[in-house]
Amino acid sequence: MEPPRDQGLLRSDSIPEVGEDAAAMVGMAETLSEEEQDELRKELAKVEEEIQTLSQVLAAKEKHLAEIKRKLGINSLQELKQNITKSWQDVTSTTAYKKTSETLSQAGQKASAAFSSVGSVITKKFEDVRNSPTFKSFEEKVENLKSMAGVAQSWKSCSTEKSY
Repeated sequence: MEPPRDQGLLRSDSIPEVGEDAAAMVGMAETLSEEEQDELRKELAKVEEEIQTLSQVLAAKEKHLAEIKRKLGINSLQELKQNITKSWQDVTSTTAYKKTSETLSQAGQKASAAFSSVGSVITKKFEDVRNSPTFKSFEEKVENLKSMAGVAQSWKSCSTEKSY
């Protein structure tokens, strides 16, 4: 027993796409009976009419939509902003974005901790240098020079006062 051929949109046999080999379609038409071809032509006309009706309904809906937007004061720029905002919300709600954001946050925290650690090491090294005997000796010599400069300045001011 052969399955019924007229299943309309529920047909399971393959339908050639636009641009497929015309020879294959001719071969297919040759295997159909005159009655089947007439039935398919009627179905084709019906589907084309439905498509035309749907196109008209869609055009009317689009016109109505434009009128509602005009009355609400919604313009193209506002729509673009809304679309961008919606798209950004869609992106930020994805698992990939959340994982990437979390990973970057963790990397930032680790980098911050590493910089803090480096800063601590540098501070410790400066303290070590400052507490070293060489630095203490250098510091004492600088202090001696400062005090000698202070004495020399005092001596100079004393000698300047005596000349008057």
